[in-house]
Amino acid sequence: MRTQVGIIGAGPAGLLLAHLLHLRGIDSIVIESRHREAIEATIRAGILEQSTVDLMVDSGVGGRLKREGVPHHGTILRFGGRNHRIDFKGLTGRVTTLYPQHEVLKDLIAARLAAGGEILFGTKATAVDGLDGRQPVIRFAGADGAQARLDCDFIVGADGAYGVGRAAIPDGLRRDYQRVYPFGWFGILCNAPPSSEELVYARHDRGFALISNRTPEVQRMYFQCDPNDKVENWSDDRIWAELQARVAGEDGFRLIEGEIFQRNIVPMRSYVCEPMQHGRLFLAGDAAHTVPPTGAKGLNLAASDVFLLDRALGAHYASGASALLDGYSATAQRRVWRAQHFSWWMTSMLHRSETDSAFDERRQMAELELVTGTVAAATSLAENYVGLPFG
Repeated sequence: MRTQVGIIGAGPAGLLLAHLLHLRGIDSIVIESRHREAIEATIRAGILEQSTVDLMVDSGVGGRLKREGVPHHGTILRFGGRNHRIDFKGLTGRVTTLYPQHEVLKDLIAARLAAGGEILFGTKATAVDGLDGRQPVIRFAGADGAQARLDCDFIVGADGAYGVGRAAIPDGLRRDYQRVYPFGWFGILCNAPPSSEELVYARHDRGFALISNRTPEVQRMYFQCDPNDKVENWSDDRIWAELQARVAGEDGFRLIEGEIFQRNIVPMRSYVCEPMQHGRLFLAGDAAHTVPPTGAKGLNLAASDVFLLDRALGAHYASGASALLDGYSATAQRRVWRAQHFSWWMTSMLHRSETDSAFDERRQMAELELVTGTVAAATSLAENYVGLPFG
């Protein structure tokens, strides 16, 4: 088998890149270990920056997003028992859109298959070779277990933290930056109407809570927890009591409760791989970086990586120019590190730690009052949250 760009991973980064390259007339094949049904059934968060929405709409895969996505013109920071709203639209002229990640994947898979593109579902990439040559190779095991190879001009590793893409950059050339937070998020999905039209980020003495939503009938909520806790330790009544306690306040705000049908514990960590390229291998999305979910940056960083790779590969195939490919890692990581800082800052401002002192508590409150009480600080949060234009 042969293609111009071999893509490992049918997540947002891999599928969006395959779609954009197709629009340029550049061939690609996507190799994915999971089956289509599993990908489309995995419910994941999806707060899309304005630039991510624009990229999908402009490339022709944003029809359902425009119809069903829910624009968020702001968000709420809740502390001291009261809501404090950050007006994204008023401060930046831009908004975010609630559109779950699995819906993005459904749209991209449908567009890819409708265009006659190849996605090899149930196919596990086992190694990449020849990265320093002109024809690198992806070795993989097909759905029947048979070993095969895909010859490429370039390889894009969009296969997450544990895939062969990142591992193919030699240890002596790769530097890993990581931070593991001393807490996790206990997340639930429940059948209930929205408790708030916009996301609520709540800081409480008991710990952080996030009130989000998925659809008009399904809501997503989280509360800060011990990362080593077990979901079976939490009954429905205990979960609702904890969530209600963390959003309680003098204004009488309460969550609308409903049947909990999914629960999990999400670890909180940050990671960056430098460089994001080696020879003819380029990393994108979670293969290159991970952010805590506090700032809603994961999917959007993947889209930013893809935006840059699409331009770089397009320039190469159009004119043979290599400057954008050569500079991909340095360019992408400027946005990656900005998102890492923003995610860390939001996390540190809203979460409590067992080692926090009275000084830490007062510092947090002062920071929250600054962000919600001054235009400059509110604008900084809003600009980072809605995301700057790609490129």
